Amino acid sequence: MSIHDRDEVYIGGSWRRSAGGVIEVESAITGAVMGRVPDSTPHEVADAVAAARAAFPAWSQTTVDHRLQYLTLLAKKVDERNDELTRLISCEVGTPLRVSTAVQVGLPRRVLESYRDLMYRFELQERIGDSLVLREPIGVVAAITAWNYPLQQVLGKVAAALATGCTVVLKPSEVAPLSAFVVADIIDEIGLPPGVFNLVSGRGDTVGEELVAHPDVDMVTFTGSTAAGRRIGEVAARTVKRVALELGGKSANIILDDADLAQAVKVGVANCFTNTGQTCTALTRMLVPRTQLTQVEDLVRARLATYTLGDPLDPSTTMGPLASAAQRDRVRDYIRVGIAEGADLIYGGLDEPTDVPTGFFVTPTAFSNVRQDMRIAREEIFGPVLSILPYDTEDDAVEIANDTEYGLAGAVWSADHDRALRIARRMRTGAVDINGSYFNMLAPFGGYKQSGNGRELGLYGLLEFYELKSVQGAPVES
Repeated sequence: MSIHDRDEVYIGGSWRRSAGGVIEVESAITGAVMGRVPDSTPHEVADAVAAARAAFPAWSQTTVDHRLQYLTLLAKKVDERNDELTRLISCEVGTPLRVSTAVQVGLPRRVLESYRDLMYRFELQERIGDSLVLREPIGVVAAITAWNYPLQQVLGKVAAALATGCTVVLKPSEVAPLSAFVVADIIDEIGLPPGVFNLVSGRGDTVGEELVAHPDVDMVTFTGSTAAGRRIGEVAARTVKRVALELGGKSANIILDDADLAQAVKVGVANCFTNTGQTCTALTRMLVPRTQLTQVEDLVRARLATYTLGDPLDPSTTMGPLASAAQRDRVRDYIRVGIAEGADLIYGGLDEPTDVPTGFFVTPTAFSNVRQDMRIAREEIFGPVLSILPYDTEDDAVEIANDTEYGLAGAVWSADHDRALRIARRMRTGAVDINGSYFNMLAPFGGYKQSGNGRELGLYGLLEFYELKSVQGAPVES
């Protein structure tokens, strides 16, 4: 029996043995089973929603200070289990240990602090004429999370809901659910009131669908594929509940002719291949002036040659495996597609990586002379594959960047900041980096077009969890 085997769901403030089936969780490093979680039943989903509904009236009326005390305790306990969570996620997802420390665990820990600081300054009412406008928690939230950054997904959604006075039913991805069970252990330990937080694990097309369809769920916050997001929108529409979706991306990195080419390629490659390319905001399309294409190709090859593929728990590893066999096979299929479509394979390809464990590894791959009508330029691969597209004019670059159903992120590089900003304003995407930048967890995060609806993180992310109520006063007699 693995130490990561779990056979209980968390409902109404206590663990109870699930009556459902079992989902095996595989190590990205070896492919071996590293744990098991319940595949919850519809009855357990209904009980979790009922517990959240019953807890909502009292929880929504607690003071902000009271709720934030729990967030402080949650953050403290996450700190205490930092090493455990870091190694667990590296094994589940394949993230190299140093990236897992800083991003997989370090970032969500900082997000908890940001919510606490923002809520202390948050105005929950304002006067507009004779009306008092109130922000009130929306109700029961179904949080359905992705596998690529599992702890960030869980804490980012759950903590925002709790801080604003909502109650939660969490369904983590079945690919990487184990850190969510650690969070549930922590929440049980800190004594959050029964029913305020509930956890039911399972598959999206069963447990997820039950949650989304439930009439007593007031809001669904989901991160995942655009295909799954479309289905959630369809099902949620039957009960007209609020839906916040953070979906796929095919982000363009526009390198202008006056940019620091070496730096732009260095940062662009790092962004594309972080977490083995399993990042929705990854800059997977590198748009370069046609006159500089050969130079860019050389720079990309040189950068990828420095990558050390291997066990993510080895400190020398810079790129680990993909999270699952299905994801590995998907990425390899796209590499085949790129070759068949006639793109120039300039690095990597279909050769099996050598001197690596038996898990889900793919060689980092780059294509050049990619046309915008090719599938590798249009579809989200979600793996370590870069497409380099040449362009002739600034207008061409903007047109290529916007020629996608997605609109999550993008980047511009130029020696002239004003020029870069003009291009950024023309890009139809939720975020644009200029000349490289650090992730800003206080800025609204989300996309245009089929990259989603709503925003996460910071003030704008918290606002998603509120309803607005206008209370009209009687007119003052003159």
